[in-house]
Amino acid sequence: MPEEPCQCPDCRRFYREHDRLIRENPSLRQQQELNWAALQAFRTLAGRVLEDLQKNQAHSGEAAPTAAAGPAPTEDNSLQQALGDLETINAHLFSIEVLMERIFDVRVPEAVEQKFKEIAGELAPDPLNVDRLRLNRLLHQTPDLP
Repeated sequence: MPEEPCQCPDCRRFYREHDRLIRENPSLRQQQELNWAALQAFRTLAGRVLEDLQKNQAHSGEAAPTAAAGPAPTEDNSLQQALGDLETINAHLFSIEVLMERIFDVRVPEAVEQKFKEIAGELAPDPLNVDRLRLNRLLHQTPDLP
């Protein structure tokens, strides 16, 4: 018996976005460009936030010896953990970028692009799509998603 898709608000939002991305970008080339742009946007934003937090930490670190009361140790520890996590995220994003560059080496004939479009038309509205169900499980394993 097929697994029923979750109907929580997060999953329903994911299903709508999943389907929209397939419908609006049904070719291999469009998917390549979409994923590259999303990766670059994520990397740019995460990198900028990391730089800003590190800069602010450096400035507050210079002022801390002269100040009588600095930040609480738990705040400092949580900031250090967040900085470490962002550095890890950025390292992973760089790795993904290197792998994704290989995707752009792939060129397919027009007949294959047409097959992408044909399958996209069938795939997007399918609520029991295996990839969607797999991502649904991952979504529920990540409690800090918006």
